[in-house]
Amino acid sequence: MNKDIEKEYLDSAEIFKALAHPTRLFIIHTVKDKKLSVMELTELVGIDISTMSKHLDILKKHKIIEGEKVKNYIYYRLNIPCVLDFMSCATKVINKK
Repeated sequence: MNKDIEKEYLDSAEIFKALAHPTRLFIIHTVKDKKLSVMELTELVGIDISTMSKHLDILKKHKIIEGEKVKNYIYYRLNIPCVLDFMSCATKVINKK
């Protein structure tokens, strides 16, 4: 692939990689309307805190979610709601198969 073309699409590809895990998709859907802590998300998903933290770090790195510190807890919320538009589109593609 031409390096200029690759460079042009690299950032978009990184966003798709960040979304390419069922747990991360669950997280973005869960925090779209309410703020949740890592503990609350961990309990909902049923994984350990360190694994949940890794998923949250990936989403934070790409600014898809953001955290707000309140006392000793960080509460996460969806920072880029339009990412759900993509998910809606993906669901339509899946349902056409």
